[in-house]
Amino acid sequence: MSLLLLLVLLLPLLLIALVLYPASRRVGLALAPWAALPGLLFAGLAPAAYVLDLPWLLLGSRFGLDETGRLFLAFTALLWLVAGFYARAWLANDPRRHVFTGFFLATLAGNLGVCLALDAASFYFAFALMTFAAYGLVAHVADARARRAGRVYLAMALLGEAMLLVGLLLSVDAAQSHFLAGMARTSGDTPLLAYVLLALGFGVKAGVPLLHMWLPLAYPAAPAPASAVLAGAMIKAGLLGWLRFLPLGEVALPELGTAMLGVGVGAAFFGVAVGLLQRDAKTVLAYSSVSQMGFLTLAVGAGLLAPQAWPSLLPAIGFYALHHALAKGALFLGEGVARRRGCDALVWAGLALPALALAGAPLSSGALAKAQLLAALSGLPAPWPGVLAWALALAAVGTALLMLRFLWLLRRGRGGGAGLLLPWLVLPAAISLLWLAADAGAVAHGLSAPGLWSAAWPLLLAVGLARLFWRRGGKLWAIPPGDVLLWLERLAAWVRRFVRMRPDPDEMRPSRGSHRAHMDSSR
Repeated sequence: MSLLLLLVLLLPLLLIALVLYPASRRVGLALAPWAALPGLLFAGLAPAAYVLDLPWLLLGSRFGLDETGRLFLAFTALLWLVAGFYARAWLANDPRRHVFTGFFLATLAGNLGVCLALDAASFYFAFALMTFAAYGLVAHVADARARRAGRVYLAMALLGEAMLLVGLLLSVDAAQSHFLAGMARTSGDTPLLAYVLLALGFGVKAGVPLLHMWLPLAYPAAPAPASAVLAGAMIKAGLLGWLRFLPLGEVALPELGTAMLGVGVGAAFFGVAVGLLQRDAKTVLAYSSVSQMGFLTLAVGAGLLAPQAWPSLLPAIGFYALHHALAKGALFLGEGVARRRGCDALVWAGLALPALALAGAPLSSGALAKAQLLAALSGLPAPWPGVLAWALALAAVGTALLMLRFLWLLRRGRGGGAGLLLPWLVLPAAISLLWLAADAGAVAHGLSAPGLWSAAWPLLLAVGLARLFWRRGGKLWAIPPGDVLLWLERLAAWVRRFVRMRPDPDEMRPSRGSHRAHMDSSR
């Protein structure tokens, strides 16, 4: 197992050397799509609670798997594996495909390392590698839109990394240990400021509102396989950071927990409201990610508010993350298939399954995920269970409207999407099997009459609202992608103009020499 774990971490880095060296580039490009396979194998084969210590690495590194890490490693490796084969076909005629592949492999190495790291130093190193290498994926197309998205992404990434570094240093100092197990034992001694910084730092990656500005710019600018891993896997690295470093189930932090609950509910509706006003299918999906991650944000907030509810919240969060990762990856890859191949019956079917799952349609993985999450949230003190039940139901209506908007915006492509269809269809097939991994209570509820109705009425209401809107010839105005960023840019431009218009006091004040000359002339 130790050799397999090292292969998980090192294979992507070794393949980068092959890809970038011209003499071995052909071999490296051929092997690159397989780079995530050892991670998928390790997630399935590693024994429970497997740990490997590397005392010579960094501050003394520890890698391994607990149940949370196993789940995140499994869906992360699967998404990267599918995206790797998809990317080979997508970039077949791209003269810079070796550059994209190098950044792709570096980002993969960091993403897998995040899932396996069991100490703060290794986690931060892997997280930073993933974050900064992903800039090459966002800016790969190198047009004006991609360059702007890359700049915004990099600025937000630096902000997030700075907050993470300070938060981790404060946490490690309080615990006098950088291993996750030691930090968990002393979580009650960690200052609240550290947890606030960690919540914000990981919130940049998780798309928390006001920290989300990079997301609706980066997802549409990146090539389809990069968008899929950004939205399906990398955004979950922020969630995993919360699960690793916040004192969930250990210490109650009611102020931070209430704040995250409120932010999560706000994100669920904010993503819908702005997403419906977009005119690009990938941008709609980006705002859908903001909305869907709001559900997971509020679940983490619930764990900070009520530690006694954490044993039921953790599996609900894990299943929701699994469901969202596969569904969002399938939609982004499917958008690329539709753009190049066109929307025939097979493509519509492949898109409909993850869209219905995200909307929480009856008998879908989304219905199971939301039922399990609602059951876990019932352990919160009043009035939270009732408030969240209605909020999530209304947010489900919004998600269904977003999926209808996404499907409406897809246009028939140019044709010729050879090699894209087969890897993409792996994800809709995997989504259909998620019933096997769901909680037995959620499955029973999903098959009951009340469960079927609670999943059906938001979808039916959304279809009715959409039909009524279009029958009346309704038109939607547009909000530019990035929303808050646009307002901040206008404010910065106004400040610059204001500063330029103000006269310089030093220029208005006469110099000593000119004053003497004036006195002499007056005499």
